[in-house]
Amino acid sequence: MPKTVVGLFENPQLVDDAVREIEALGFPRREVRTMQEPESFDVTGIMTFPRIDFEVDLSRELARIGATIPETRAYVEGLRRGGALAFATGSDENVDAAANIMNRHGAVEVKEVAGSEPELSAVGHHSKTPKRNSSVMTGRVRQADGGACVFVW
Repeated sequence: MPKTVVGLFENPQLVDDAVREIEALGFPRREVRTMQEPESFDVTGIMTFPRIDFEVDLSRELARIGATIPETRAYVEGLRRGGALAFATGSDENVDAAANIMNRHGAVEVKEVAGSEPELSAVGHHSKTPKRNSSVMTGRVRQADGGACVFVW
């Protein structure tokens, strides 16, 4: 079952150093990536909403790996504020090591809230695993010390 660690960085300049260190662990380049909100959104048709399309695509990807709706909102808000996301998918030990690297490089903790506004905080994080009608469960499997979250999907 794949595991992915996601780190949100308020300062996108910190991501490159973290990614280089993660790749040095032996992660294939295709399993490590970063994401920032595009500086501009190209309109391709009369009924397109590029910013919304970008956020919907990101939300779907995060939900696919097990992020909750409040976590997803917080990640999207972090990108809106100029931050960057880093993703690394791999084995248990590699993902744990990647989470530690992200935390050392300044990944911020995402705090779930019950309301509609997400919070980015260095304070506690509630663990919720989505319920499914199958024998396979997805969701966050542990919270590393710091901000990077590990998801199993």
